[in-house]
Amino acid sequence: MRAFADLLDALIYTRSRNAKLKLIADYLVATPDPDRGWAMAALTGGLDLPAVKPATIRAMVEARVDPVLYRMSRDFVGDSAETIALIWPEPEGERAAAIALDELRLSAVVDRLASLTKAETPAVLAALLDSLAADERYALLKLATGGLRVGVSARLAKTALAQAFALDVDAVEEIWHGIAPPYATLFDWAEGRGEQPTAANLPTFRPFMLAHPLEDGAVDLADYAAEWKWDGIRVQLVHVAGETRLYSRAGDDITHSFPEVAAAFRVPGVLDGELLVRGEAQGAGRDDATASFNALQQRLGRKSVSAKMLADYPAFVRLYDILFDGAEDVRALPWTERRARLEAFVPRLPADGFDISSLIDASDFAHLGDIRAGSRDAAIEGVMLKRRDSAYVTGRRVGLWYKWKRDPLTADCVMMYAQRGSGKRSSFYSDYTFGCWTEDGQLLPVGKAYSGFTDEELKGLDRFVRNHTLARFGPVREVEKTLVLEVAFDSIHASKRHKSGVAMRFPRIARIRTDKPASEADTIAALERLIT
Repeated sequence: MRAFADLLDALIYTRSRNAKLKLIADYLVATPDPDRGWAMAALTGGLDLPAVKPATIRAMVEARVDPVLYRMSRDFVGDSAETIALIWPEPEGERAAAIALDELRLSAVVDRLASLTKAETPAVLAALLDSLAADERYALLKLATGGLRVGVSARLAKTALAQAFALDVDAVEEIWHGIAPPYATLFDWAEGRGEQPTAANLPTFRPFMLAHPLEDGAVDLADYAAEWKWDGIRVQLVHVAGETRLYSRAGDDITHSFPEVAAAFRVPGVLDGELLVRGEAQGAGRDDATASFNALQQRLGRKSVSAKMLADYPAFVRLYDILFDGAEDVRALPWTERRARLEAFVPRLPADGFDISSLIDASDFAHLGDIRAGSRDAAIEGVMLKRRDSAYVTGRRVGLWYKWKRDPLTADCVMMYAQRGSGKRSSFYSDYTFGCWTEDGQLLPVGKAYSGFTDEELKGLDRFVRNHTLARFGPVREVEKTLVLEVAFDSIHASKRHKSGVAMRFPRIARIRTDKPASEADTIAALERLIT
């Protein structure tokens, strides 16, 4: 654990991207297998230790340390792993007997934690903490719970690996999801001991091509094609060697959540599209009757799907692009040729499970802006602009694809409750619940937000919460209903799960309305008129 703890410590205090790359690269070159493979799994979010839960860790530490002292320390420090690492008492008596050094290697620790049952976890984890120094305890807890938060993305970690062994990072990305931790075949290839791994016969994930936000600029539609940006989740469909997989943008396998989509995709190839749910036709600009994101949410994250859920929320994929046409990799082709390939591919798929995202017919950019402005629709998030000669490349490449999201909706709401944030915001009340008025003058919650404000505005909001608290419910404070917040949100939907009957998508604080009395805030009826 010592080398891994040193790496995390150095990464935390290093801001430079190049310096972080060098730290990771040096670690990978100097560290033997399988330790470095497990470190890469941790850095890229590929390590899962299901027996170690935050609640288990919290109960374990509260058995050793006064619970009130721990909670106060956690609020002050702002990070559970760091708090426990610092507050963990030095072992005494029998607990002082150290675990053998070999058992504290990163790979040995991962193997031990991965084999635990829920009942065994507290004792084993406590024994490991007893045998480690404070910074190693921190590394162990971050490893066990995931979310290292050391300023390293999965892409940066893979770039560091590529630089360490003079590999092409896109080649590493291509095979990454087809190799399981601790990536022995990958390191064999990197050090010249084995052949380059291939994903040719595996239904593996390929990284998505992403778009840059279009700010205040414009593009020439002679060079760019425009199509709708649909409001679902981006997915990749893969059918290889008789197997079908459905992947999210993060590379998570979500096949089990949408079995009907996977079952319908039986043609060899790899496609890029938007996962949506069918609904009733509601407006112009629609390729088909498409329900809102709120309907899709009923399906997300489910390990099993009932027959009723399949009937009530039938999923389908609106296709954007093609990566593989059968076994042929077509990503290097320009967008115009890939689009023609996709249009030829789609008729081979069941019409009730797949369709193609239509292009927007606009004479020029100004005309496109007019079309976009009139397109507020439950399933449209904005417009995509794709350079006609662009290959399908990994990540965000400047000048190739742009996303031009529709302008947000806004509403004036009243702050009702507040809760402390986490991490750097743990000492501030930064999470706010806000509401709107009913016709009979009752204030009902309509959403929660924890973003959109500046650091200076956060201090003012925190001060308001502390000075205007009416009651406390555990970590939540109820405040005087006097502060109006202008809330921006992407869309709003009817919801049976909320007392107000509405649910906002991506709410954030746009402005603090100290100029407006709370009695003049918006009504729920006004919000209902915004539902598409």
